[in-house]
Amino acid sequence: MARTRDDDTTRLDEAARAGWLYYVAGNTQEEIASKLGISRQAAQRLVSLSVTSGLVRVRLDHPIAACLELAERLKTRFDLRYAEVVPSDPTSASTTLGIAEACATEMERRLKQENPLVIAMGTGRTLKAAVENLPPMTCEHHRIVSLTGNIAPDGSASVYNVIFSMADQVKAPHYPMPLPVIVSTPEERRLLHRQTVVQSTLHLAAEAEVTFVGVGEIAANAPLLVDGFITPKEREELLAMGAVGEIVGWVFDARGRLIECAFNERVASAPIPSTETSEVIAVAMGPAKRSAIRAAAEGGLVNGLITDEATAERLLRN
Repeated sequence: MARTRDDDTTRLDEAARAGWLYYVAGNTQEEIASKLGISRQAAQRLVSLSVTSGLVRVRLDHPIAACLELAERLKTRFDLRYAEVVPSDPTSASTTLGIAEACATEMERRLKQENPLVIAMGTGRTLKAAVENLPPMTCEHHRIVSLTGNIAPDGSASVYNVIFSMADQVKAPHYPMPLPVIVSTPEERRLLHRQTVVQSTLHLAAEAEVTFVGVGEIAANAPLLVDGFITPKEREELLAMGAVGEIVGWVFDARGRLIECAFNERVASAPIPSTETSEVIAVAMGPAKRSAIRAAAEGGLVNGLITDEATAERLLRN
């Protein structure tokens, strides 16, 4: 019986998934066989097919049908302008695996555009991992601006501010935010924001055509808490006010509304660019971030999302 086109598409989908598990997630062929429910020999053949069919060129170059479908459903469900879904590795506890590589690919695509862009960058572990996956590039017609400060609470350089590591990879004008991430008082923020160099950076951030941000949860392992920007007591206070997540420090509730609170009055970050004038792409995955991602999307804080299959499915359940 002759093979049908659907058979061939399914076969390539299987090869793409096996190739991702092998070349991106670092699984052995035995682990791939176990995860896909096939023999080791079949897993070996699929990995080989992913190469001979041209699907693997350092990063996966084949859109898996299930991921494409999930991405389209996310766009419809949350009125997103852009969505990318990558395969999930069910045995991995990583919160960056796959999405960091996908984010790097999307960043590279934007940076290769001929028309000049203002690209705004958030901060965090996922974006840092994404920038580390960027190839060296020269694109001096673009401008890259940081939304958040680069000074941690103890006065040291913020580890997860990506603007400087991005400057090493991408030869383009870069504009850091020369401020602490969080300041001591609202009055101090107002004073610092009146500085000429800060005002020019804030104005540039507001002009961004595309923005990449991470999404943090307000939980026991919240980045704000782990990195020392809030105390356990402050976290409990934020939870009591309905906080579910944060983007570049700005804390928001389950409806995606920024919370009027003492903490937000001390955030020195630029405002999150408007989704009316910018593509604001959130890059996040994992069960702990589900509520925060959903709120950011439903509330219109973001209009783009890069995530994994498992997170996409959770977001679409309700």
